[in-house]
Amino acid sequence: SNKAPTTAKQVLVSDRDRHVIAFGCDSEANPGVEDARLIRFSDQESLTDWESRADNTAGELPLGSGSEIITAVETRQQVLVFTDESLYTMQFLGPPFTFGINLISEQITVQSPLSAVAVEDNVFWMGQNEFYVYGGTVQRMPCTVRDYVFDDFNEDQSEKVVGALNNEHSEIWWFYPSSSS
Repeated sequence: SNKAPTTAKQVLVSDRDRHVIAFGCDSEANPGVEDARLIRFSDQESLTDWESRADNTAGELPLGSGSEIITAVETRQQVLVFTDESLYTMQFLGPPFTFGINLISEQITVQSPLSAVAVEDNVFWMGQNEFYVYGGTVQRMPCTVRDYVFDDFNEDQSEKVVGALNNEHSEIWWFYPSSSS
């Protein structure tokens, strides 16, 4: 059989190395049982071959920090993987390891699966009470409307936050649930 995941929180195709990657999925050894911190990837240039073997690049990587993967965003150089409390970079290494994972920060939050926006090699996202940017290091973004946004934020609806790029004006926009309307 092809050993493909049967459940996943998110799936993306890595542009640079051409792997299908599943986040928050079931493991090869335990199909059907979701592991909220597991990343699996297919063989290079294959949609269907997910079995880890010595003659292919399919495999899986568990994350050590956080209780669940919230989202993953691809930049030109890497994939950023957000858990509920940490940020990892995932980079293509090639055989025999295929991908490497590096913990970047255990001090961040992300509001929702759609709140992070990649612009070239930078990623901008809305966390809890902060806006962040990653371009090699995690930084809090100065924001003159931060208090206005978070004082009016409906925490019960945080999964609805969506980030978007306005290329024409070089802006990142976040649409968020208001507590006042």
